[in-house]
Order: sequence, then C-alpha cells, then structure tokens
Amino acid sequence: MRLIIQRVSQANVKIENKLHSSIHQGFLILIGIESEDTQDDIDWLCGKIVGMRIFSDSEGKMNFDINQINGDILVVSQFTLHASSKKGNRPSFIKAAKPDIAIPLYEKFIEELEKKLGKPIKTGLFGADMQIELINDGPVTLFLDSKNKE
Repeated sequence: MRLIIQRVSQANVKIENKLHSSIHQGFLILIGIESEDTQDDIDWLCGKIVGMRIFSDSEGKMNFDINQINGDILVVSQFTLHASSKKGNRPSFIKAAKPDIAIPLYEKFIEELEKKLGKPIKTGLFGADMQIELINDGPVTLFLDSKNKE
C-alpha cells in the first residue's frame, strides 16, 4: 500500500458537484492498493498514521499526533499511486489491485484506522470521479509505502 498523507486545516470531497464528506484539522490520506497487500500492510500503516507526531505544540514543534489534537481523517482511494512510468509517456497501472481485491482491503484499512483513532473516518467513494479540495497545513506532505518501510 502506498499513502500520501497531507496535514490539512480542512479538506473535502465532492462527487458530481455535491459535497460527499469533509473534515477540519487532520489528515487527508490518499491510498493506493496493490494486489500483494495484506492485513500486515494495513496494521503497519495504521500504526504509523495514528502515532505520527506532525502537529505543532505551543512552541511550534511537531510533537503532537492526531489523537492529541482531536484531528479528523479523510481517506480517498487513488489507484494512480501505483503508476509506473518506466516505459513511454503513458503510465501503466498494472500494479494497482483490481476492485475485487482493493475494495475489501480499503474497507479493512478504514475499519482499522477507525479503531485506532477512536472515531469515524470520513471517506471518498471507491472508484468514483471525485474532486478534492484541501488546505495543506505547513505544507506537510508525507509518502508511506508499506513495501519500502523507510
């Protein structure tokens, strides 16, 4: 699994020009799932997300995690995170999981994240054409890959 995590002061998802979900301070997470992903990938990523200390304390230092600021999370599926541009100019998405594999993993990811956060997670709609608006706070943007744990 690959994630783009953006610290936001607000974010929302619209589908067909209608507001689908929105959050205030917290994380907008874009998630790309590949066929080889398992519960181990979900567990590692969810642990990292809720433990990540990237919110500012009173001195402006990144010392607080998302629970300490009572932040929200918005998760949006994005198969393009597994794009390969190795050959030619048209990306290949061969590593991205097909919906029959990706949807159950996406749902398990959200369920596990809700358990760790202790409240509901807002989401986009898997496979939909979505418009995402956000205000990146910082800006702070991180990339996590469960197959390359740096």
